[in-house]
Amino acid sequence: MTIKLNPGERLDDLQRNHFQIIQDPGRFCFGMDAVLLSGFAKIKPGERALDLGSGNGIIPILLAAKTEAAYLAGLEIQPENVDMAKRSIALNGLQERVFMTEGDIREASGLFGAASFDAVTCNPPYMPGKHGLTSQDMPRAIARHEILCTFEDVARETAKLLRPGGKFYLVHRPFRLAEIMNTLLSYKLEPKRMRLVYPFVDQEPNMVLLEASRGGNSHLRVEPPLIVYRKPGVYMPEIYEVYGY
Repeated sequence: MTIKLNPGERLDDLQRNHFQIIQDPGRFCFGMDAVLLSGFAKIKPGERALDLGSGNGIIPILLAAKTEAAYLAGLEIQPENVDMAKRSIALNGLQERVFMTEGDIREASGLFGAASFDAVTCNPPYMPGKHGLTSQDMPRAIARHEILCTFEDVARETAKLLRPGGKFYLVHRPFRLAEIMNTLLSYKLEPKRMRLVYPFVDQEPNMVLLEASRGGNSHLRVEPPLIVYRKPGVYMPEIYEVYGY
């Protein structure tokens, strides 16, 4: 299938099921955090999953390759990203499984309905407010900073969107872990599984992967650390597996 690329866009190979994705480096390209989240999320066959703040649709498209989910939705507020995602979905022939909606995370439960999903994923903006914000490039700023929504907005809407016992999967930064845990618990999203991601074995973690359950009992399992690089430019074997090389 031939898909038209707009000026500045490129077509990238996802190394999974021959899937490709349209990206615009002038806006914001997906990173390793999205790929690791797609590997961390455990979506069961036949389940319905929603990705909040979906960007160009990378996580629903990867989950379509990695899982047997029946319905994968993405919610994204920037229309240009939604357009890229829809063209990527069509390019990969996923129109019957993957769907993109333009809208605000803060209104997600109203758009989709309460208790309408088995799982929710999110790779949210990491930086609180406009802390450290120097770029005037709004597409990038919106992806990195809590300009249009906060983590509390994400947690509140996720709690409404999930059926009882439904799972929430997110990737975030370790420096906000205490706040994240408190916010999840305040919305009865019980942390169940956590994994810290380290660039190298001798460095501090720079990402945390979390699974929470709506209304679950208090029991958190900390998984072994995930090390990204064996040496500069060379991934550890598990990272190659997640990417699909």
